Amino acid sequence: MTRMADVHVPRLDAHDEHDAAPLAATARPSRTPSIVKIALEVVLIGTGVFLGLAGEQWRESMRHRELADAALRRFRTEILANRKAVAAVKDYHATLRTSIDAYLASAPGTRRRENVRVNGVQPVFFERTAWDLSMATQSLNYLDPQLAFAIARVYNGQQTYTDLTHDILQAMYLRPPNEDLDAFLSALAVYLGDIVLNEPRLLTMYDALLPQIDRAVGDSVDEQAAPR
Repeated sequence: MTRMADVHVPRLDAHDEHDAAPLAATARPSRTPSIVKIALEVVLIGTGVFLGLAGEQWRESMRHRELADAALRRFRTEILANRKAVAAVKDYHATLRTSIDAYLASAPGTRRRENVRVNGVQPVFFERTAWDLSMATQSLNYLDPQLAFAIARVYNGQQTYTDLTHDILQAMYLRPPNEDLDAFLSALAVYLGDIVLNEPRLLTMYDALLPQIDRAVGDSVDEQAAPR
């Protein structure tokens, strides 16, 4: 029997494994640089968003401060004008009320009309444009709460005065003085009884409020001028 020669077949698996190992090591991407890159991108994006929000908040805060400062300056101008108007008629109303009370206190047959010098009712018609504008722009919300309360209190006092004036003017047109002077003077005495109390009270409120506004405006100017 003829013996077949041994056939030596090369072991390719060993070479393949030997060659594949460096290839796999080369082909496998390193995860560490990718994670660092992603983390860096997240940090940069987060920082950008934070700075954007902070900038928008700062701009909104500056806008509110500008609205508040402008409102305070308008309030100051308007309140000074209203104070001047009240001070101009306060003494006239007090004197007129005294003379009307004296006239009505005397007996009807002894009343002398020339003792009552009525140079018109002379009510105060308050300016309130600053208040209306503050309501439209909501700038009152950006003021210090105590200061906003004091301003609202003054304007409410002025509104009470205005309502009283509306009533007496309506009565005057319905029953003019030349038709029934005594009836008109009686109504006017009631009106003046409230007015002579309201006018000094308003002047006191003005004098207390104006320094508060001046301080708030001054603080706003100092804050804007301070170095950042």
